[in-house]
Amino acid sequence: MPVPPLVEPGPELTRAQVERWSRHLLLPQLGALGQRRLRNARVCVVGAGGLGAPVLLYLAAAGVGRIGVVDHDDVELTNLQRQVVHGHADVGRPKTESARDAVLALDPDVDVVLHRVRLDGDDPDAVDAVLGEYDLVLDGTDNFPTRYLVNDACVRLGLPEVWASVYRFDAMVAVFWGRPPAGVAAVQLRDLFPEPPAPGTVPSCAEGGVLGALCGQVGSLMATEAVKLLTGVGEPLLGRVLVLDGLASRWTEVPLRGGARAAAPRVPGATPDAAPGPDAAHAGPVPVVSATRLAERLAARDRGDDDFLLVDVREPGERDVVAIPGAVPVPLAALLADPAGSVPDAREVVLHCRSGVRSAQAARALAAVGREHVAHLDGGVLAWVRDVDPSLPTY
Repeated sequence: MPVPPLVEPGPELTRAQVERWSRHLLLPQLGALGQRRLRNARVCVVGAGGLGAPVLLYLAAAGVGRIGVVDHDDVELTNLQRQVVHGHADVGRPKTESARDAVLALDPDVDVVLHRVRLDGDDPDAVDAVLGEYDLVLDGTDNFPTRYLVNDACVRLGLPEVWASVYRFDAMVAVFWGRPPAGVAAVQLRDLFPEPPAPGTVPSCAEGGVLGALCGQVGSLMATEAVKLLTGVGEPLLGRVLVLDGLASRWTEVPLRGGARAAAPRVPGATPDAAPGPDAAHAGPVPVVSATRLAERLAARDRGDDDFLLVDVREPGERDVVAIPGAVPVPLAALLADPAGSVPDAREVVLHCRSGVRSAQAARALAAVGREHVAHLDGGVLAWVRDVDPSLPTY
């Protein structure tokens, strides 16, 4: 359903502004009044990554007057495949700074506010202090804890939120508003997914990959929803979730009712193996091996002075990027499906993944079926590259 515009119109447009946004002014639904609302709007973009990058560019191009950028990370080489506000020369710079430069290159009159902070659930007041300065929030983050943190804050503050998620070739887009104006149905992230998935059960883009152009497609739609909300044009995605199958080029609309807690569509990246498995009762810490110690043990094994099995629980595509020599591939899904039979060797087992989350899960699953002498690589293959062989690529 249509909703009232979020912001009041700003000052009359100058001659240069009329020329700049003339293609908007020609749209009868938007016009000069809508453009003045955009120029008077304050929008916060959480995450200057794959989704945040196109969002920032199109919000700036659309004429949004103030744009907040929330991100704690620095630009990495792996970001450049999809995060189009950053360039090669920005590698190593804070993402907030390179995002600001890209926005100002489009429109030097935009008021860009940088928040180089990591939003932390231990301090809700700090989150509210950041988001509370804006009229609208767009969530471009890539992890579930932050998504729930941002949405819960938006509910507390009464802010609408444009939300999206991408994974490999799949995506979802929706608008949440936990405390909307009278006559507008309330809906929030917890109506779609009542609880976050267990840590490690849904691979990140860093673990499963994502088509770079898909981020542009989804981010552009997020920016469109933002313009509609700010100006009161059209019908936003409230009470509806758009699900994209990029490989089939097919959008599907899923209705969403606030408070229903109905069965949700599949989380992009989730698999049936994401359900709690036999390791649920063994959720305690498991023994870890450092990267340098693993290198020593592998060298000893080559000499015949050590005997253990190194198991890589990552997906085949991840191993194509970087692999630890001598590791046996057993994907996590296969291991969880058959913990007793997937790793039949009776020797000591050391497991590894990208960062240590999945390997810890795999170790607990093996321990749950009685397997002894199981450990995993602390920090995963990222630690191996950092501490043992920096010549290898990361992802």
